[in-house]
Amino acid sequence: MKAPAKKSKSSSKLKTISLIIPIYNEAGHLQNFLEKVDALKLPTSKELVFIDDCSKDDSLSILESFRFKSKFLILKQEKNQGKGAALRRGFDEATGDVLVVQDADFEYDMEELPSLLVPVLDGKADVVFGSRFRKEVKQVHRTFHYLVNRILTLLSNMFSGMYLSDMETCYKIFQSDIIKNINLVSNRFGFEPEVTAKLARLKLRVQEYPISYYPRNYLEGKKITWKDGIAALRHILYFNIFASKKNFFKVSMPEKYIPGAGHWL
Repeated sequence: MKAPAKKSKSSSKLKTISLIIPIYNEAGHLQNFLEKVDALKLPTSKELVFIDDCSKDDSLSILESFRFKSKFLILKQEKNQGKGAALRRGFDEATGDVLVVQDADFEYDMEELPSLLVPVLDGKADVVFGSRFRKEVKQVHRTFHYLVNRILTLLSNMFSGMYLSDMETCYKIFQSDIIKNINLVSNRFGFEPEVTAKLARLKLRVQEYPISYYPRNYLEGKKITWKDGIAALRHILYFNIFASKKNFFKVSMPEKYIPGAGHWL
C-alpha cells in the first residue's frame, strides 16, 4: 500500500496539525532540524510543540533563540523523564486537530508527512502508522535493531490483535480526540507498545504506509539501547495481558471510538 500522493480535499475543515517533538541533547544537528521543520509545508496550518527533556547540552538555548515562522510552543521538563513523558505532555498541551509524533533528527524523512496525513485529513483513517518495513520502499537497516524491532512488532501483534509491520515506528498520526483521551503512563520508549495496546482496544480505522528510514548510530546521538528492547517486551506483556483495561481511557473518550459496553473490562 503506497501513501496517497494527493492533497486532501477536506483538509480545510481542520484548523491545525501539531507536530509533537521531544528534544534531548540534540544540539549537534538541532539548528538544521529546526530550519527544515519550520519550513515544512503541510496540507493545513501547523503547530510545532517542542518538549525539552532537561537537555544537558545547548539544545534549549538553540530552541529559545530560533526565530520561528510557524506557530510554536516550547515546553520544559523540570527533570529528565524520557520520551514517553515528553510526548504525554506534548499531547496534553497541543492545540491541533491532528497530532503527529516527530523525532528531532533525520532518521525519518519529514517531507513524507504530507502524504501520510492524507487518509486522516480525508476522514478515511483515525490513526496512521508509518512503516519502515513495508516492501514498497528500499531500506537499509542495522541488523540488530531490525531484528529486535521485527520481533517486538510480532509479539505486539500476537497479544494486541492489531496487525502491523512496524509497531516501534516514530511516525504515528492521531486524531487529537483519540490520543488526548488515552491514559498514557510510560515514561521512556515504552510509549510505543503501550499506545499500540491501547489503540487496539478501540474501534478505529488504522492504516499503515511505507516510509523511508536513515538510521543513525550512537556516535550520532541514537539513544535507544538493548535495555529498552527488554523494557519494550515487558510493556507488551503488561499492557496487553496484565494491566487493568478499565483505566486505559478517560471518561471523555468519544463514544464513536468505544466498541461496546464492557469490551475492555
